[in-house]
Amino acid sequence: MPACLPVLTSSTAEFLPKQQLLRLIFRLFVGRQRQQWYETLDWEKECDRFRDPSLTYPDYYISQNFHGIQGGYLNAIAATTYDPVTTIASLPDETYVRRQLIAAIDGHPRHILDLGCGTGSSTILLKQAFPEADVTGIDLSPYMLAIAHHRAQAAHVTLNLQHSLAESTDFSSNCFDLVTASFLFHEMPPNIAQNVLREARRLLQPGGQVLILDGDQRKLRRMPWLIDLFREPYSKVYAAEHTETWLKTLDFDAVTTDRIGWIQQLNGAIKRHESMN
Repeated sequence: MPACLPVLTSSTAEFLPKQQLLRLIFRLFVGRQRQQWYETLDWEKECDRFRDPSLTYPDYYISQNFHGIQGGYLNAIAATTYDPVTTIASLPDETYVRRQLIAAIDGHPRHILDLGCGTGSSTILLKQAFPEADVTGIDLSPYMLAIAHHRAQAAHVTLNLQHSLAESTDFSSNCFDLVTASFLFHEMPPNIAQNVLREARRLLQPGGQVLILDGDQRKLRRMPWLIDLFREPYSKVYAAEHTETWLKTLDFDAVTTDRIGWIQQLNGAIKRHESMN
């Protein structure tokens, strides 16, 4: 658990059975609602709601213990602890950071795709900002999609959630006018991240916009200790790259990079109007 957890005194621990103490620590970290989800959801049933049995998990995904969790994102612990970890990594205000992506959107998109949507934090904000739009979120973890589903219900919004690879979807070309990805690229090798951008370009209508919110590569290069703290397997190679260069190499137009928050960056670009397929 991160060092910022509340400290329990020895006198408190003395009167609590070990199991109860661990449960209290877990609740302090993840919050009451997520603890209830972790303990009461029928996870197999919830995951079956989204799981695509034909999907083959790539090696880069199943071979790593993201955030030090055994099994990576394919378990309930990862799904219920992801949001608290992201909150810590997005100081001083995660919601403010995510809203910078919303503020950078051009016009009023009607068909939105959120790649690597995780537990739906940005996906829900997108739907709230554009209630008339069809908003789709995809993720490789059915556990994360299960949490996204319950969070969307609590927020009274309807999302299309799908179990899918971000770098290889089954959507038709030119079918979205906005494609986003939040805190996804540092979770994969750079060559896969570039494949995700290629897929985003294929999916975007000409003139459509792509927005990538993630760690500030320039700052992270100087902060390897932070990467080690959060136990991110691909963040060091991500930090050594330049998302802006990837976008330019793929012939996107109007490529931008904005530094926001403490250690985040927002990259944006537009798909050229001429055919690129």
